Amino acid sequence: MLSPSSVRGYQQFQTEVKLLMRVHHKNLTSLVGYCNEGTNKGLIYEYMANGNLQEHLSGKRSKRNFFSWEKRLRIAVDAASGLEYLQNGCKPLIFHRDIKSTNILLNEHLQAKLSDFGLSKIILTDGETHVSTVIAGTPGYLDPEYYLTNRLTEKSDVYSFGVVLLEIITSQPVIAKNQEKTHISEWVRSLIAKGDIDAVVDSRLEGDFDSNSVWKTVEIATACVSPNPNRRPIISVVVNELKESLAMELARTEDRSTNTSYSVKQVIRNLNTESLPQAR
Repeated sequence: MLSPSSVRGYQQFQTEVKLLMRVHHKNLTSLVGYCNEGTNKGLIYEYMANGNLQEHLSGKRSKRNFFSWEKRLRIAVDAASGLEYLQNGCKPLIFHRDIKSTNILLNEHLQAKLSDFGLSKIILTDGETHVSTVIAGTPGYLDPEYYLTNRLTEKSDVYSFGVVLLEIITSQPVIAKNQEKTHISEWVRSLIAKGDIDAVVDSRLEGDFDSNSVWKTVEIATACVSPNPNRRPIISVVVNELKESLAMELARTEDRSTNTSYSVKQVIRNLNTESLPQAR
């Protein structure tokens, strides 16, 4: 619902409507309709039965039911695929500008979809790789380079997604509630420097994951949150790397359940033939 007290609410409202009328993808929330009754204005979306990702990672939804490593990777692939569509599947390309775990919604099948496009920026100039704009986004997820220069690029959304990926791996808050208010990326880097991967991963998983899959995912996430945008991967590389991480985990679980050896390449081929993110 549009808040009457919101200064830029109506502008963001219009931005969201215009964008969702022209983009359609399995990993983006769909606009169903709108409400316009006097001063009451609202947008109606498809129903997302399982709320947002942050609720699950923090334990607000359920203290006992938490996501397995496989489920976390599937959600990561879904979210990354939605972002890849915005950057590579849309002409002109679109910068989301507010990628965060509360803006990743989950349907009844726990399929992840990006939401909240009120801050999104459509890049109208052909060949434009960056645009100067008023800084918008959420503290903790905001690309430090963008914050310093006002130059928005596709790597700005990659940074924000990297922060979400660290949340998926660790289930830790983005900014610690300690006196230092340590950022999640700094905390993870300090543990990686010690080679302590077990301390990085959510302890509730109790080691039930493929270690190589975890290391690969941590490497992807830390590359995404590099302070230097040139060292961050493009989103299509992120999607492919996450699929490989998922394939490693699936090869482990399928091997264990069927006593049949699966190669990572076989599992990747299977993943690519599934109904994984395609524009519709």
